[in-house]
Amino acid sequence: MTQAQKLEQIGHNAIMKVRLNKLKRGKPFMINSPDLPSYQCYMEYADGKITIEQINESGNDFKAIRELSLDEAAQLRVALGLTPFHA
Repeated sequence: MTQAQKLEQIGHNAIMKVRLNKLKRGKPFMINSPDLPSYQCYMEYADGKITIEQINESGNDFKAIRELSLDEAAQLRVALGLTPFHA
């Protein structure tokens, strides 16, 4: 494993810890994706739901666009290598 790969793995592990800590505290975890427009993101919640959200016009809050189906959420987690979280 190269030094760059080691650093990438360290960063990935740190983000996964942040994700679990946020979900354990009942806070949503924001997932950016190149598959969405730049002003949208996924929000994962401790209850297992994932929504597509859009930043509002003032840039200080998000508005839910739609909730992913259970199957879509599961597929997204697999694609991103995320383990399911159960509160």
